[in-house]
Amino acid sequence: QVQLVESGGGLVEPGGSLRLSCAASGGSVSSYAMAWFRQAGKDREFVATINRSGGNTHYADSVKGRFTISKDNAKNTVYLQMESLKAEDTAVYFCAGRRVASNVLLKTGHQFDYWGQGTQVTVSS
Repeated sequence: QVQLVESGGGLVEPGGSLRLSCAASGGSVSSYAMAWFRQAGKDREFVATINRSGGNTHYADSVKGRFTISKDNAKNTVYLQMESLKAEDTAVYFCAGRRVASNVLLKTGHQFDYWGQGTQVTVSS
């Protein structure tokens, strides 16, 4: 069973950048569809997703052009590079994974079997 651990969150000023990491153990991210979600209130919101091979990605409209999801299979880690951060990006960010047999893109929370504990991102001056 894969375990996911997020890191890299913190306090950043508006317009700043952060890179979140999601380190996997007990499984190889090269066999998993992975994604990032965030939660600022009651609801969890999709942020970005990447397929098993890493060759296809998809983003929420609210982060498109500012965030980049990527995979490093050698490090067994998924990243979320966040640029031009805004106050409304403030949330707890979670990574999620599901072992898949094909290069599908998964975009909704219920499609994922494994979740990390989350890392807090606060955008404030």
